[in-house]
Amino acid sequence: MVPPLALDIDGTLTTPSGRIDPRVFELLPGWDAPVVFATGKAFPYPVALAHFLGREETVIAENGGVAYVGGETTLVGDPDAAWAVVEAFRERGGAIGWGDGDTVNRWRETEVALGPDVDAGLLREVAAAAGDDVEIVDTGYAYHVKSVGVSKGRALRVVAEALGVDPAAFVAIGDSENDASTFGVAGESYAVANADAAARKPADEVVDDGYMNGTVSVLERLRERDE
Repeated sequence: MVPPLALDIDGTLTTPSGRIDPRVFELLPGWDAPVVFATGKAFPYPVALAHFLGREETVIAENGGVAYVGGETTLVGDPDAAWAVVEAFRERGGAIGWGDGDTVNRWRETEVALGPDVDAGLLREVAAAAGDDVEIVDTGYAYHVKSVGVSKGRALRVVAEALGVDPAAFVAIGDSENDASTFGVAGESYAVANADAAARKPADEVVDDGYMNGTVSVLERLRERDE
């Protein structure tokens, strides 16, 4: 049998330009094991992806702040603490970075995401001054202000327990700092070639290809191993 999957989205199921790679719709609908979409994006995004793939909406969102499985939602994190850091950042002249109509944070429930071009040094300085309860995670696509201890890996344990699956049975694929915790929980982990150093280090293997090309190479290998 093919193994259950824990899949990041941005940089892992996408093209270099950030679009969902169409091969997602060829390879994942028929994957004969649970597939968990684990992303830094807000809750509706992975739910929509699972829905359009015709799969169970089993997702981890907001870097582990949200876990959804079997119709049950688990929220972890203090959004008020995150917003307090962001407001202090704004008072120091910082900007969230998304322009008008901030849909990035409109449906976010446990953290705040700022654009990749914001003043990261100032943001980290403000977060450090706020105490030890809030941290900054750089996914390469956004700077996430979130509660310490919230992670995709922790959420994967929650999802795996609800599914009745050993977390070590999962194969995880990702590309970013926020995937490192998932790699530590899953029994097998792969970083695609475009992965940052924080994801490369804990991965069992860094594949030769990047983005969806790298993910496809792993999925093909897993299918062949199942035959």
